[in-house]
Amino acid sequence: MSKFGPGKPELKFRLYVSAAGLALMLAAMLYRGIPQGPALFEVIGVAGAFFGGTFLWTLRKLIKGDHSDGL
Repeated sequence: MSKFGPGKPELKFRLYVSAAGLALMLAAMLYRGIPQGPALFEVIGVAGAFFGGTFLWTLRKLIKGDHSDGL
């Protein structure tokens, strides 16, 4: 366990927010279609990397139990 860093409740919050962000991004692409040109990089590249990376990083920390005790 890490002495410093986010606790388990904050990690759960991050996981839920990143999952919601990915779901909203997918819903927007299903509704509006796949973006073309620079918007493709912005939507899929930047937003997908941010929400996807946060989701995977948080999930890994929760599974490994690598979070602070909240002291």
